[in-house]
Amino acid sequence: MSQKITEHMIWHQLHDVVDGVIVRPSNGEAWKHFNSVHPHFSAESRNVHLGLCTNGFNLFGSFTAPYSCWPVILTVYNLPLGICMRLEFMFLYMVKPGPYSPS
Repeated sequence: MSQKITEHMIWHQLHDVVDGVIVRPSNGEAWKHFNSVHPHFSAESRNVHLGLCTNGFNLFGSFTAPYSCWPVILTVYNLPLGICMRLEFMFLYMVKPGPYSPS
């Protein structure tokens, strides 16, 4: 994309823990477990880690209707928190219609 964004893609490698507080997902147990299971992938800090997010909403604004919609969004977790939640780094992967959440 750009030189500025490229520098941010390895931010998670440089900023692990601040004063014993988890400051981003890379400090969590799930990320550490993934790195231990896949050491070849985690050896390169520029490999992209993606987060999968979903939340349902009712299309017609009626809470009594059983029909809803579930967008599934991919988020780049390599970037600093202030950047990874911007719209340009959130990608709509799919939309699951129906009354039940994606499982």
